Amino acid sequence: FYLMIDAKKGKVTHTHHTSNIQNHPIMQYPSSSAKQGFILLMFKRVSPLLFFFFLNCTLHLLSAKEESADPETCADLSEKVHIRLGLEWFINADHLPLIVALTEGIFDDFGLNVELVEPKDHWEAEKEIIEGRLDVAVTEPLHLAIDAMNSKPVMGFSRFLHTDGGVMYKKNIGIERPRDMCGKTISYPGSPGPGGPAIVQTMVEADGGNCDISSYGKYNGGFFHTDALLSGNADVSTLIFSNFEIPEAKAKGLEADFFSLKDYGVPDFCQLVLFTTPERFQSLKISLRKLVLAMRKATGIIHRQPDLARKLFISFVGEAEKEAEKAVQDETITATLPAFPNDNSMSADYYYRLMDWLTSTGQVTVLGESDTNEHNHVDVSAYWTNEVAW
Repeated sequence: FYLMIDAKKGKVTHTHHTSNIQNHPIMQYPSSSAKQGFILLMFKRVSPLLFFFFLNCTLHLLSAKEESADPETCADLSEKVHIRLGLEWFINADHLPLIVALTEGIFDDFGLNVELVEPKDHWEAEKEIIEGRLDVAVTEPLHLAIDAMNSKPVMGFSRFLHTDGGVMYKKNIGIERPRDMCGKTISYPGSPGPGGPAIVQTMVEADGGNCDISSYGKYNGGFFHTDALLSGNADVSTLIFSNFEIPEAKAKGLEADFFSLKDYGVPDFCQLVLFTTPERFQSLKISLRKLVLAMRKATGIIHRQPDLARKLFISFVGEAEKEAEKAVQDETITATLPAFPNDNSMSADYYYRLMDWLTSTGQVTVLGESDTNEHNHVDVSAYWTNEVAW
């Protein structure tokens, strides 16, 4: 039998037994039929399962406007899809799955041309996506939820890093436990906003302390947490990732330790996720699924072959020149290697808990314009999906 498919509409138009094929108009006028956009598939003694496999693959290929068929379903015969992926910071060990997937040709295998874009300065990544300069960006769950609660068009779809972190403090200044941070000076990006004191105060209260939230000093040391403590401008610094700031502090001669968010009542947002806009998610859904799978395959390499992952990272970013810097680089990679989860999904309960904390600490007062639920928050499904993260 044979199968005729309208390539413009991606629909089956006719099916006939091969005995009638010579009498079909498409066989009499092949050049004309080509202009009309028809494709003819012929089968001889194929099983129903194989028939529907070919049909599914063909319809995928015909209906995709900017992407080809899913690699899990059938072969990718189109050109590679270009994805511009914006990082949240300069490229570092946190981005190891991206680096491994690039250097090992995994993105190529999935039909993707992934371009990593470092921010020259602070940027609003969702604006970069809307204006066509990025397709996807890296952020933290904290910022994703805040953006959604302030009606920004964001859609998170894959978690790829989960490390430990929280508030770093200088030793030997009387801080032994979280409640000792009462009245101390906090360094945090966004100072003098409410974020830093909200984190520290939550940890203080979880440890049984009781102090006025206005008692904290505020210092904006940006993301240079270690330098803020070394300079004496701050006593504690947040939000730090332990796999990065702790090795750095040690290398710079700072006696420091940290209190973990997860141990003292703060939602654990020491994680990195990928996001785009809801509109871009829909148009790139097939490719974003490929992106998740490619990074997951790279994560498997990181777990099974850590020495190779270390070598690939150093080759990609360059080896530090000074011995002290080499030690920091090596310790940072070692601390980061276990931080990449196999599960890329996140639960709605996690985000509802995070939004509860954001509102109760006064960090967000404006609800988004999306439908709200019994929590009086933005519906999590408006800004997070596990549709391609499974």
